Amino acid sequence: MKNNFVVFCVQLFLLVALFGCAKTGRPTGGPEDKEPPVMLKSSPTNLTTNFSAKEIKIQFDEYIKLKDVNTQLIVSPPLKYRPIISPLGTPSKNIKIKILDTLKENTTYTFNFGQSIVDNTEENILNNFKYVLSTGDVIDSLAISGTIKDAFNEETDKNVSIMMYEMNGEPNDSIIYKEKPFYVANSLDTVAWEITNIKAGKYLLVAMNDANKDYIFNPAQDKIGFHHQEIEIPTDSTYELTLFEEILPYKLVRPAVASKAHIIFGYEGIGDSIRIKPLNDEPTLKSVSFFEKDKDSLNYWYTGIEKDSLDFLVENRKRIDTVSVRLISKVTDSLTISASTRGILDLRDQYSLSSNIPLVSLDTSKISFMSRDSLNVRYTAKIADNYDRILFDFEKKYKEQYRIQILPEAIKDFLGNSNDTLNFGLGTKKPADYGNVYFTIKNVKSYPIIVDLMDEKYNIIERKYLNEEKELPFLNLVPAKYKMRVIFDANNNGKWDTGNYLLKLQPEKVIYYPKEIEIRANWDPKEVFILKG
Repeated sequence: MKNNFVVFCVQLFLLVALFGCAKTGRPTGGPEDKEPPVMLKSSPTNLTTNFSAKEIKIQFDEYIKLKDVNTQLIVSPPLKYRPIISPLGTPSKNIKIKILDTLKENTTYTFNFGQSIVDNTEENILNNFKYVLSTGDVIDSLAISGTIKDAFNEETDKNVSIMMYEMNGEPNDSIIYKEKPFYVANSLDTVAWEITNIKAGKYLLVAMNDANKDYIFNPAQDKIGFHHQEIEIPTDSTYELTLFEEILPYKLVRPAVASKAHIIFGYEGIGDSIRIKPLNDEPTLKSVSFFEKDKDSLNYWYTGIEKDSLDFLVENRKRIDTVSVRLISKVTDSLTISASTRGILDLRDQYSLSSNIPLVSLDTSKISFMSRDSLNVRYTAKIADNYDRILFDFEKKYKEQYRIQILPEAIKDFLGNSNDTLNFGLGTKKPADYGNVYFTIKNVKSYPIIVDLMDEKYNIIERKYLNEEKELPFLNLVPAKYKMRVIFDANNNGKWDTGNYLLKLQPEKVIYYPKEIEIRANWDPKEVFILKG
């Protein structure tokens, strides 16, 4: 019996050892799949001619899924009704395209899926996959390519449509406002573009940041870029299209009541000559108006009247509008004065006090401006042109502390309010806390130019005008990273001007310095900007 037990134990051990050796562990995995899906076949076949089907089926070698296909898919020429693409949201080895339109005769169509086709596991992108068909006997095979850029901004918009309109000998500048293009492509997330499968001919070439995705130019929403003349295909040329926003025709926007005694008149286009005239015969009515900085609006303040509504005549150049504004009876705001700087005043900045109500008078005899040693500081103070600030001008000394005391009734606003006692403090840093940079601009094709030094958010720190080559100093800069650009002021009006499609006017050229400028404390780097193009 004992021997039998020993034999049984030996047999059990051998079985355990045998199955233990044969046991398979969890797979460690092979190499990562980095290959995009591959099309196996399609029905009808890709590049088919004399196409007449209503549905296309495309099969791939692995499971795929569609990402953002509604925005990525570009059909050229555009269809009136977008095709139905399936399946959406579930993996499949097939794509079906159901065509809802009647296709044009003897026309090559391209279905460019952009970056929407990815494999189901690793999401490897099948980049710019195209299905091409022709309703005629041949597949058009010509192509055109180029780049886009923004006229004013350093960064260029994504998903810009590049469009070609077939020209038949007659000028037709209005076509972009009412008809869809004959060919279209999309830049996706790059600045490069290509339109393929084009037939020979003459075309209008346009780029558009198409907000509605309808291939129709809407100046109120869309940026546009255009080639200055018709292009002829075939061509070996590449084209750079510069996108810009047009200035809209002047239009008065319905006025808005901001508070009691305060109305905002908004507008589109150029409204710098707006004049507001009350139509009500109210001899006690007094008003003051000023434009809002960096906004298309004019602030109108009034006093001396209590009514439910006021009628106004709004004149801008030769345009006249009449509007009625229903007033509100809320309590008038009280005067609030706040400092532009709390603590440190940088040497290149101007000290100011801001008001929430337009200011009308300032009595400097009631203002005490003193240094750390209680010495009087020589200064001048005035109300800004738009009545919203008090501007102080004084010699800023390094590493100094200042105190400002404003006694009651030194400041009076438009509504009759005055200040209580106000106290403010500010200080300055030592020279070694700042840096300087000296720029030289070379290879300037034409003067004058505008040179902007900006912070990382493109706020202008300092603007200089240049009519000849010379070194430009930018002094007392806070340590930070800066940007710089050059504007070619072609019409010598001291500002950048945009373009206009109908006038065939391109925007003024802007070139950005290709790298950030790092300013460190107590540094004085010299930079040379050699312009290209």
